[in-house]
Amino acid sequence: MVQTIQAKDITLLELETNFGLQLVENEQFFREWQDNLPEITDAEKQRLDRVKASYSNLLKYPPLLENTVKMVVLSPLLDLADFYLSPFHIKSEKSVQISIEDEGVTVKGNIDVLVLFEQLAVVVIESKQAAFSVEVGKPQLLSYLLAISHPEKPVYGLITNGGSFLFVKLIKQEMPKYALSQLFYIFNPGNELYSVLSILKRLGQLGKSVSH
Repeated sequence: MVQTIQAKDITLLELETNFGLQLVENEQFFREWQDNLPEITDAEKQRLDRVKASYSNLLKYPPLLENTVKMVVLSPLLDLADFYLSPFHIKSEKSVQISIEDEGVTVKGNIDVLVLFEQLAVVVIESKQAAFSVEVGKPQLLSYLLAISHPEKPVYGLITNGGSFLFVKLIKQEMPKYALSQLFYIFNPGNELYSVLSILKRLGQLGKSVSH
């Protein structure tokens, strides 16, 4: 009998127990976020500087409107990485609601999942307050990656709450294994959106090579 677990209720422990999911900490397992990264053009850097400035400005006027993360931060990244163009396509999965108690106040948000070319899933954490870390979305992303994965090729994921970005690689073999990139933060010195875009472009190149 196939066991169905709702993504919104899943925990890392359940994924490890029910699916044998294992975290790999060997840095050689996930080199795609570090090696052979394409260069970012000056025009792209200027666009990403505007994205960072826009996000920074929005944080001054809370609460953030729903979908702001996708509209202001994620959409320009996906556009610059050419994920809106053939051979890629995007489909949206059902939103998952999340909430936490913070000093007696319930903070609510959504987790949205976008699946690109069946090989890359993007989990977007949206909240009216900057209250949820990317850790909140990790079990959901891993459950979606398990669902779209194939035994013979890796799948990739990105979790973002607008300010932080974490890439994930999963390979579904005898026992599914996954690894994480470093955490990229929009307000670190410089503009780490450059690195995020470069990695997205690299994963796009890998997706094209698989689709052909």
